[in-house]
Order: sequence, then structure tokens, then C-alpha cells
Amino acid sequence: MCALQYILHELPDVGTAPVISIERSPKRVERGKYLALNVMACMDCHSERQWNQYAAPIDTNHLGSGGEVFGHDQGIPGKFVAANLTSYHLGEWTDGEIYRAITTGVSKDGRALFPVMPYLAYGRLDKEDIYSVIAYLRTLPKIERQIPAPLADFPMNFIIHTIPRRAAPEAAPSRDSKIAYGSYLVLAADCRTCHTADHGDDFSGGRPFKIGSITTYSANISPDREFGIGSWTEDEFIARFKAYANIRDDHPVQDDEFQTIMPWSQFGKMKETDLAAIYAYLKSVKPVNKETARFRINQYK
Repeated sequence: MCALQYILHELPDVGTAPVISIERSPKRVERGKYLALNVMACMDCHSERQWNQYAAPIDTNHLGSGGEVFGHDQGIPGKFVAANLTSYHLGEWTDGEIYRAITTGVSKDGRALFPVMPYLAYGRLDKEDIYSVIAYLRTLPKIERQIPAPLADFPMNFIIHTIPRRAAPEAAPSRDSKIAYGSYLVLAADCRTCHTADHGDDFSGGRPFKIGSITTYSANISPDREFGIGSWTEDEFIARFKAYANIRDDHPVQDDEFQTIMPWSQFGKMKETDLAAIYAYLKSVKPVNKETARFRINQYK
């Protein structure tokens, strides 16, 4: 019982929020917008997505208002709803409290956040990039939307307190170091989490995601020539993203048709140089000869 009391009352222990005041310069806000929308894809979870359209593009009328639900359908032990990132929720937060939440997984009130938000990755990013994201969030129009409290199943209601870690930021590599910068972008986009189903077989795909009446599986993006991207050229890799950069409302998805959680309309707007760096990094990792399913129709809806 003493151990459980310690976990509940003493953890998470990541220190107090830093005392910072982030200048909202146009350059910083623009960088933060690019990161939040097109690299880290924060807005995909923290906005409403149109799941009746291919790749579920963001409803820009609700940008940053939260509401994406993560629960048992995704294999998550509980129900967690993405927070409202507009001033309706964050208006009374300090910049330091937002920084601590993004990089360590601890809310303003000291509550541990479920790591569906990849704060363990964000805590390793360059401080300046996180500052830029915060500067951008401060510009979002206020949207009044109340988000329900998280519900963690047992034993996650105890485990969640042990997950947050102190941030360990590192300077972003030079863009001239293509593979190193690609690795940084892959960390920021958290590609590994969605594209890894089996421990040790990073980027080999196969992770299931239930979307309505179907289950879709992430692709093998390791450099395997048979099942991954090993035979793709850099131009082909970039073109795959750019083909989906402007998904419109004329791409409806019917029930039982293929759908994907991949935020193509956001990632597709990444700079070509950044996509090229990601390609260079992925080509440098271990190839995994593993075939993955595309999707299946669920027997029970």
C-alpha cells in the first residue's frame, strides 16, 4: 500500500514548470505553425477531423479545439480526449506550464498525461522548436469547448503516474546533415510509434488502428526492398506525400471502404527538403522483411 501511495501522491516528479516568457515574433510563430500543422501534426489530434473524407482532413473551423478520442478501439486502456489548445483552456496557463506539458507530460495541475501525446519524444526536441509551437498556439482563436476528464483503466490509473520524464532537449542537427536532420524530423513526427507493431522491428508497420467498421494497418516504411520503401527513389517518396497535400471534400469514404489515420493532408504540406531528409534517414535504418495487411472489415462493428 505504501508503494501505491507513493505513486499516487509523489509522482510524477519532473520538477516545477520553468519560468519563461516566449516572444511571439512573426518568424517564431510561422515556424511553430509549420511544426504544429505539418511535422508534429499536433492539430490532427487537437482538432476535429472529417472521418467521412479520405485521410480525415482537419475541420479548420475547429482548429485546436480538441476532441479526438483515444480509447479501447485503439487498444488504449481507458478513454483520453485530446485537450483544447485554444485560450479557452490554455488562457490561464503560463508559457512554462505549456512547455512542461509538451515535453514532460505533466499538466498545469500536476496530473500525468497519457503518452498518446508523444511527450517522451517532444522532450528531446530543440527548445526553440517547442517555444515556436507555443508561440503559435497562443495565436489560435478562442473556441469554447469543454473536454471531458480522462479515464484510465486499472492498472493504468497507477502506471500513468510513472511515465512522465524530465525533458532532455537537444539542439536540432544542421539541415546540411541530411540523415541526422531526417532523424530529428522523424522523432518530431513520431513516425516510429505508428509504424512499429513489434518491438525491435522499427518502422516495419503492421500496427492496427480501428476506424469505424474497418481496421487499417500501418505500412512498412523500413528500407526493405520487397515490402518496404527500399526500392523507392527520393522523388517517388516525396511525390507520395505531395499527391495528398490538398485533399478536398470530393474524396468521400463509404462504410467498409479503406480509410487511414495517416494525416496525409498535413504531412503532404511538408517542405520537400524536409521530406527528402526523412527519406534519407529511413533509408539508413534496418530493413525488415515483413509484409503487412492493408485493412480488413471488422466482423463486429
